Amino acid sequence: MAQNTSSVLSKRALNRALLARQMLLERERLPVVAAVERLVGMQAQIPRPPFMGLWTRLKDFRREDLLKPLHDKKLVRATAMRGTIHLMSTKDFLAFRPVLADMLVKAANSVVAKNMPKLDVDAVYKLGRDFFGSPAPFDEFRQFLEKEHPQHEGPTVRAMAYTVRMGVPLVMVPTDVAWGFAGNAGFMLAEKWLGEKIPTNATALEEMVLRYLAAFGPATPADFQTWSALRDARDAFEKLRPKLVTFTDERRRELFDLPGAPRPDEDTPAPVRLLPEYDNVLLSHADRTRIATDEHRTSVVRNNLQVIGTFLIDGFVAGIWRIERAKQAAELKLMPFIGIPKKSMPALEAEGESLLELLEPEATSRSVVATAKGLAFK
Repeated sequence: MAQNTSSVLSKRALNRALLARQMLLERERLPVVAAVERLVGMQAQIPRPPFMGLWTRLKDFRREDLLKPLHDKKLVRATAMRGTIHLMSTKDFLAFRPVLADMLVKAANSVVAKNMPKLDVDAVYKLGRDFFGSPAPFDEFRQFLEKEHPQHEGPTVRAMAYTVRMGVPLVMVPTDVAWGFAGNAGFMLAEKWLGEKIPTNATALEEMVLRYLAAFGPATPADFQTWSALRDARDAFEKLRPKLVTFTDERRRELFDLPGAPRPDEDTPAPVRLLPEYDNVLLSHADRTRIATDEHRTSVVRNNLQVIGTFLIDGFVAGIWRIERAKQAAELKLMPFIGIPKKSMPALEAEGESLLELLEPEATSRSVVATAKGLAFK
C-alpha cells in the first residue's frame, strides 16, 4: 500500500516542490549532463533555450559547458516526449526512445492518414534510413522525396518526411556555430552518430514515471501524460503505488510522489528567475496553475505552439520577456502581467544583465527595462 499522508497540498506547496526539483529555488553546482538528466530532458525546439535553461539553474554556467558534451556525444538533441525536440543525455535517449516509439509512430500515422492513407510506411522508413546515414537537414530530405516521388504534392511529401522524423530514431548533429546547431541543422541516424544500438526492449514505463515524479512531482497520471504524451499511464502509477506516497490537492485530486523527494514549506522564499522559451517547467502538467494562472498561460503558450520566455516572481509566472538589438546595444524588455514589487526589480535587473551577458556577448551596452503592466509587445 502507498503511504497516504492524508495531507492536502496547496498550490504554493506544489509550486515550491516543483521549484526545488527544477533547481529554481537556488542555483546548484552540478555537471551539465547530470543536470539535464535530473530534468529528464529539456525541450529544445530551437537551439538556444537549453543554454538559458541551464544558466538559470546552475552556478557559473558557461556556453561551453553545454557545447562540449554535445560534441562529445554525451548529450543529444532529438525527437522525444510529446513528439517534440528535446535535449537529453545519450543514456536517457537510448533508454527512453523505445518507450516513446509507439506514441511517436501513432502521432505520425494520424498525420499520414489525412494526406496519404495508402503510404507504405516501411518503404518510407528505408528511404529515411538510407538518406540520413550522413548528416542532412530535413529540407534536403523533402527535396529528395519530391525527386523520388514527383507524383506527390507538397502535403504528401511533408507527411512522408514527418513519418521518418517520428518513426526513425534520429539525432541532430552539432556544428561549430554559437548555439551548437544551425537553424536548419542536420539530422543523422542515432545509431550511426552515437555508435550504439537503440535497445529493442523498452525500458519499463514505470521507470519513466519515477524519473518524472523526481523532476515534476507530486503529480497525477494525467500530468505525466501531458509531459510524455504516453497514454494509459494510470496502470503504471498503480503498479508503483506501494513504493510511493500520496497527497491530495485543493481540488481533491490524488497526487503521487517519491517518499524522499523535496517538498519545501510553502513559505520558502523563491528568488526571481528568468526562464527560456519552451521551458518544460511550464509544459509538464495537465494543471499548470502550480506555476502560472490560467489567465496568464494563454499569453505564454500561443496558438501557434510558440512558448514565450517568462520571468518568475515569488515562484509564479509574472510576465514575459524578449531581447531587442539596436546596433551594438542589447535591451532585455520585461512585460509584466502583474505589478512588479519594488523590492523585486533590482534582482530582475541583475538577472537580466547576467542573461544578456550570456545571450548577447558581443553587445557593447546592455540594459533591462520593464514595460507598463498589461502592455503587450508589438
